Amino acid sequence: MGKNTIENNKIDNVNGREKQKLVEVMDVSKNFKVSEGTLKAVSHVTLDIMKGETLGLVGESGCGKSTFGKVLMGIYPPSTGKIIYHGKNDMEICKKTLFTYSKMAQIIFQDPYSSLDPRMTVSSIIEEGMIIHNMYDKKQRQERVYELLELVGLNREHANRFPHEFSGGQRQRIGIARALSIEPEFIVCDEPISALDVSIQSQIINLLHDLQSKLNLTYLFIAHDLNIVKYISDRIAVMYLGNIVELASSEELYNKTLHPYSQALLSAVPIPDPNKEAQKKRQILTGDVPSPINAPKGCPFAGRCPYVTDICRQEKPALEIKQGHLVACHHVTK
Repeated sequence: MGKNTIENNKIDNVNGREKQKLVEVMDVSKNFKVSEGTLKAVSHVTLDIMKGETLGLVGESGCGKSTFGKVLMGIYPPSTGKIIYHGKNDMEICKKTLFTYSKMAQIIFQDPYSSLDPRMTVSSIIEEGMIIHNMYDKKQRQERVYELLELVGLNREHANRFPHEFSGGQRQRIGIARALSIEPEFIVCDEPISALDVSIQSQIINLLHDLQSKLNLTYLFIAHDLNIVKYISDRIAVMYLGNIVELASSEELYNKTLHPYSQALLSAVPIPDPNKEAQKKRQILTGDVPSPINAPKGCPFAGRCPYVTDICRQEKPALEIKQGHLVACHHVTK
């Protein structure tokens, strides 16, 4: 890799430390052919994920968050654009490089009940990736399984049990151990706590946070709970109808929200103080989310935005820096 490429891959974060791009998403779209036409699940997304950070991705259900995560994993090939992985000599993620990439990137699925094979023991589930990638001998793999179980808060006695013998939180810990088994650098966390009891959610979040510190992991954390995303994320991207409409550091997004959709999302987050909650001004959205099959011509949010004007209906705003961070809105001034 040339000197210029290395220099271009580095940026300063808020603490003045240099960070390097790990995943570069360049104009990526994902379309699906359906009987009614073309469903545009992800629309021309461009962003970078920095090594060692957590990038939160939020938005309403059905906005394309999980599809985007699966595109990043190579589960779905992008319809347009490309994904570059900088940890392996600027490797473009495609069919030819997918096996190599799968060693460095893994996913934690949303549902711990359906994502584990009920016919396999916990040991076999965790060991499978190591076998596929020809890692270690049999004895070393077994020791690695025990080590991973203890790392995620379980114990080696659990290795020979089956998934149905565990609670939802324990199953998600097994899913995390499986993702870690081949020592990846990048993990897509696809709403990993949404199917769990509230009492268990904080335990899994704290576990993911601790693992990131110990193993220098990079996360794309997909969720719809903005309080949790704020806690775990360094930066947050807001998605609406497959489009990124705002991208900023966690602190800046919450303190200086610019896009009307982001403002509406944050206004719906409950405040623990009853007095402050009663005084809070909520931004109620009217209208329905447009169909991704017949997406609007201009701004994807135009049909529900309280500040809509003619230009919003005619011209799609670019995601550009305004007032310190990235936002796609005609009415936010620079």
